[in-house]
Amino acid sequence: MRALINNSDKFGVMANVLCMAHCLATPLLFISQAHNSTLAHEIPFLWQLMNYFFLLISFIAVYFSIKKSTKIFVKIFLMIFWLSLSFLIINEGLEGFHIPELFTYLSATSLSFLHIYNLKYCSCEDEECCVQKN
Repeated sequence: MRALINNSDKFGVMANVLCMAHCLATPLLFISQAHNSTLAHEIPFLWQLMNYFFLLISFIAVYFSIKKSTKIFVKIFLMIFWLSLSFLIINEGLEGFHIPELFTYLSATSLSFLHIYNLKYCSCEDEECCVQKN
C-alpha cells in the first residue's frame, strides 16, 4: 500500500492504461467465444468485476495524487475525470442509457495524461510543499 501512496501517479497511469486495454479486449473476448452458445452476450462476472477493481485502484491513485499535487487545476480535473470515468463504467455495468465507448476511453486517457503531467510538473517531494502559499 505504501508503494501505491508514494507512486500514486505511476499507479494511476498504469490503472488507466490497463483499464483501456481491458475495455478494448472485451469485444475480442466475444469474438473469440462466438461459437460458444453459453456465453450468449453476457459478460463473465470476473471480467466485469475487473472494471470496479480498476476504478478502486484509480480512485486511490487520484486521492493520493490530489494530496501531493501543487496545482489546483490538476486536482480539480483529476477528480472530474475520475468521476466521469466512474459514472461511465457504472452506467455500463448497470446497463443504463447508451453512451459511446469513446467517452470512456477519453476519460481514462485524460486521467492518464493528468497523472503524467502531475508527476512531471506538480508533485510534492515532501509534506511542506503541499501547502499553498497564496
